Amino acid sequence: MVTAHRLATYFHVHLVSDSTGETLNAISKAVVARFDNVLPIEHIYPLVRSTRQLERVMREIEDAPGVVIHTIVDRELRSLLEDGCRSFMAPCIAALDPLTAALGRYLGAQLTTRVGAQHAMDTDYFNRIEALNFAIGHDDGQGGQNLESADVILVGVSRTSKTPTSIYLAHRGVRSANVPLVPGATLPDALFRRDGPLIVGLILSPDRLIQIRRNRLLSLNEARESAYVDADAVREEIVQARRLFDRQGWPVIDVSRRSVEETAAAVINLMNARQAARLEAPQP
Repeated sequence: MVTAHRLATYFHVHLVSDSTGETLNAISKAVVARFDNVLPIEHIYPLVRSTRQLERVMREIEDAPGVVIHTIVDRELRSLLEDGCRSFMAPCIAALDPLTAALGRYLGAQLTTRVGAQHAMDTDYFNRIEALNFAIGHDDGQGGQNLESADVILVGVSRTSKTPTSIYLAHRGVRSANVPLVPGATLPDALFRRDGPLIVGLILSPDRLIQIRRNRLLSLNEARESAYVDADAVREEIVQARRLFDRQGWPVIDVSRRSVEETAAAVINLMNARQAARLEAPQP
């Protein structure tokens, strides 16, 4: 019996924000990912803060009917958007309302009507910028002279998502460095000092690692075979990496089936656990 494959369902989703739209974009992608064979056609409208801007948005919604998701704070603009959607028979969803309402009830606090409050240029913002600069300056073993100032150091063989994980962590305000394990190369002394930054080993299954490395070589128009993609050599790299992590007692994250976001979340959990253990330890 032949199983029929369901065709993908395409639909328009209009993301209307009075700020950068990053929050809406992330929410939309997270929700749509829960459905199989559903492909959104995204229309993103950031920085919608005037009636004139909203009128243009409404015309585009009317031309391409679909789901409308928004984070509009201004009451007048919100009413205009919701009334317009009702006239188009378009679902209109205020993405943050359920969460903010629940949190407001719990805290007994009033909601701010300040636009883009989550993107204020406060201390956290500048910390994230500093963390990003740190990650770039300490990528792939660079900046070894001050690795001690990192919050976390990621160690792994080539193509284990060290760089993208470091960049993602930087956007969470974490100062992350990464150091590659290269056969025959000496590792920085900073990795072996007590009371230094948290060091996390990243590991990958040999088959998956070979696949990623081959794709990397193809993108560089490099077709020659080398130890970089040789099955035995790659397995030996993984074995040696695991032995190093075991000897040093470094926590290990297998990234074979993890997204960068999931790897970063696991790193942050390790950081939090380490901090909690230090706070609970008896003081001398």
